[in-house]
Amino acid sequence: MTVLPRALGWQRTDVTGGEYAGFDDRRGLVARGFAFSTTPAAYGCRYDLRTDDQWVSSRFEVTTDGAGWLRTLRMERAAGRWRITTAEQGNLNDAVPSAPLPGTEEPDRLHDVLDVDLLDSPLTNTLPIRRLGLLGQPAGTERTITAAWVVLPSLAVLPLEQTYTVLKGGRIRYTSNNFTVDLEVDDGGFVIRYPGLAAR
Repeated sequence: MTVLPRALGWQRTDVTGGEYAGFDDRRGLVARGFAFSTTPAAYGCRYDLRTDDQWVSSRFEVTTDGAGWLRTLRMERAAGRWRITTAEQGNLNDAVPSAPLPGTEEPDRLHDVLDVDLLDSPLTNTLPIRRLGLLGQPAGTERTITAAWVVLPSLAVLPLEQTYTVLKGGRIRYTSNNFTVDLEVDDGGFVIRYPGLAAR
C-alpha cells in the first residue's frame, strides 16, 4: 500500500461523526479515508478514491458497515463510461428501513459525470473545485456540473446537479436543488469549514 504524504481530518458539527483522509494531490488525487456517523444508524465507511491528472474521477471504492450488515461499491470510469458493481451482506434495512439498494439501476444517467460526491464528505467537494480550476478565479465565476452522488450508508448512486460559485475571501458557494452553503476552503481547495456539517 502506497504511503500518502498528506492528511486531513474533519469533525462533524451536526451529529456525532467525522472523516479522515490521507492523500496525495501532486498529480490529480489519490486518497484513502474513513468516516463514521451515528445517523441514521451507527455506521462506518472506508473509501479509496482516484482521479486522473486533470482531477477527473476514475475510480472509487467504498465499504460501509454497521450492526448486522455490510455493503461495498466499486465505480470505475473508462472510455467515458462508468462501470458499477456492488455487494451486500446482512440486511441494512433492519437498521434503516428506507435505505435504497446500492449502486444504480440507470447507469446511463451517469454517462457525462466526471466527479464523485460522497454524502457528507468534505473531501469530495475538492474534486470539482480543482477540476474546474476555480481556485484564484474572480468572484462571481460559476460552474454547474452533474456529480455521481453516493448516498450513505446505502451506497445508492444518483446523478446530482451542483453549482459552484467563487466568492471573496477564500469561499466557494455550493448549491444543489434548494440547498446552498458557503464553503471556506484553503489554498488547495480543501474544505476548512462546511457550515452546518463539518470543520477541521
